[in-house]
Amino acid sequence: MILIILTGAAVRLTGSGLGCPDWPTCFKGRISGSMSIHPFIEYSNRVVTGALIVIVGATFLAALFREQRRRDLILLSGALVLGVFADALLGAVVVYSKLNPYLVSLHLLLSLAMVAVGALLYHHAKYVYGPGAREDLRDPYFRSLARWLWLPFIVLVVTGTAATGSGPHAGASQGQLVARRLPFAFSSAAWVHSLAAIFFIGVVLGLLLAIWNSGAPTALKSGVRRLVYVSLAQAAIGAIQYLTHVPVWLVELHEFGAVALTIGVTQFNVRQYARDRVPGTEPKAAPELMH
Repeated sequence: MILIILTGAAVRLTGSGLGCPDWPTCFKGRISGSMSIHPFIEYSNRVVTGALIVIVGATFLAALFREQRRRDLILLSGALVLGVFADALLGAVVVYSKLNPYLVSLHLLLSLAMVAVGALLYHHAKYVYGPGAREDLRDPYFRSLARWLWLPFIVLVVTGTAATGSGPHAGASQGQLVARRLPFAFSSAAWVHSLAAIFFIGVVLGLLLAIWNSGAPTALKSGVRRLVYVSLAQAAIGAIQYLTHVPVWLVELHEFGAVALTIGVTQFNVRQYARDRVPGTEPKAAPELMH
């Protein structure tokens, strides 16, 4: 899922969005329209999509035929299958709509949602869920705050896609049809996004202070500390890319930061409960030093 987002961003940032005008093939039933770079980059993203479909399909079958079947693993892996197929079809619509900026933004939002589902599935695969499983709430107050954290995070991501959709990197290259942009100034969208970022960072810093002064378990402290690190790094990248007129490599790095932040918010939520590990998934202990 991370590769899908990063290669998809590379398609847009290199102007390869219309490198393959057909779907699922590239050009008139052929895998490649030409030997130029744009069809290659665009089709590479589709190859990653194909590989991902195989992986999530195998994951769903593994959950379905697991010796001790678990409903949560089936539902989460099934959601990934449906989400990846929906994302692939949406990608086709994006191509045939000539890179409609609203659909491109929706494409990224759906991909980030699938990253969150993947992180959730990864967590469920490591811990015991279901009837009779241990589920010790670490702190009811911080659990509520963790759930409410999704709201400023969603606002942050949506305003970020709005800034991207009005920015200079439309996804089409020179000589192709000029892709439309969202109907507002990039500078205005960037400022709205920066306000959302400042609010989100303020909330996360407040969480850090509250958790650190409450004697909360180490799992909550490490979870919110990671969120602070990623949020500050992401904010720094965003500010630098705006001041340097959005160079493509910084935009790509900012996309990776959005992925990391999505995983961080998801992990912070699942850390609100203490659970038993699935046998065989315990982290390996460091070997003792020989004297």
